[in-house]
Amino acid sequence: MAKQEVLTQEELDQYYEGMKKEHLGPLWYDLGHMVTKEPVHDVKPYLWKWETIRAYALKAGDLLEPGKDAERRVVYLQNPSLIERGLIGYGTHTLYAGIQLLMPGESAPSHHHSQSAIRFVIEGEQAYTAVNGEKTYMERGDMILTPAWTWHEHKHEGTEPMFWMDGLDVGLVRTLAASFFEPYEEESYPMEAPENYSTQQFSMGAFKKLNEPAAPDYPSPIFGYKFNRVKYLLDQMTEGDIDPFDGYAIEYINPATGGPADSRIGTMMQKLTSGQYTKAHRHVHSAIYHVLEGTGYTVIDGQKFEWEKGDFFILPPWSRHEHVNTGSDDVYLFSFNDKPVMEKLELEFSEEYKENDGHQRIESTFVPNTDV
Repeated sequence: MAKQEVLTQEELDQYYEGMKKEHLGPLWYDLGHMVTKEPVHDVKPYLWKWETIRAYALKAGDLLEPGKDAERRVVYLQNPSLIERGLIGYGTHTLYAGIQLLMPGESAPSHHHSQSAIRFVIEGEQAYTAVNGEKTYMERGDMILTPAWTWHEHKHEGTEPMFWMDGLDVGLVRTLAASFFEPYEEESYPMEAPENYSTQQFSMGAFKKLNEPAAPDYPSPIFGYKFNRVKYLLDQMTEGDIDPFDGYAIEYINPATGGPADSRIGTMMQKLTSGQYTKAHRHVHSAIYHVLEGTGYTVIDGQKFEWEKGDFFILPPWSRHEHVNTGSDDVYLFSFNDKPVMEKLELEFSEEYKENDGHQRIESTFVPNTDV
């Protein structure tokens, strides 16, 4: 066996500097940074107040040319922890959320792209999203699918401003260098199916209880998921259906398979009754939350995020979290996530928090910037 060569510190420095110049690296030195013991990321939690978002979105109605710029009148949620890395438009490392304003009479022309997208209606009525030639009219609390590569457009036939959230897997697609966008050759894709056809055909079977098993993945035949159906199903759940970490919760599904409604973006609605306090856990997938109704707070890694109707907040991957309803009425939390991708890649994992009876100690309270 050859005798191990003993190098001086100067010789070691020269050795490592030489590797660096040749764009090489010593695995024995960097293995712990490359293969970590648990998920490591730069995503930090954040919370935005609805009154602030809404005010800026309405100002955009005056700044941008009516009609012509309708599809771009969007105020997106920028996670400050990711802008430091030059990641513009990121809510989490994989997910984007933007709040779109469509004024009465306006339309956004048809286009398609490689990103998957969901729409969640916040305010307004009598606007529709058309997907591959089928109109789905949108009401508050509805979730609309626009799967990757489907032709889609929007039009507002009502009299008041219309707000909805766009949720896309922008970060994921950009990281994989797979982003494509193409406008349709005309302003509108030909309308073929009757209005709300798929919504009426499949609405009875478009949801499942959280964590129920799913069938193989095929494109969903339904585009519109109505809130009145979501609320009905949540209200029918009993104490035996309570998830210790998410309360009364259902996932939006593809009725043909039982899998997620979109193959890459997971969607969920949670209901918390007055005073309900869930236990803490963490999971690999990240999520963006919108408070449809109610008041309360979420504790994320010991930090308290107080929210009310309309607010948005970020849940980073592998972050302990728990939810509390502090009001007298039911809370409804809508969220979208990257869990379907993590499950496909066999990377999804969750872990409950067992200390302190499953509840974290609150070490600080988040204070958002509310200046307009």
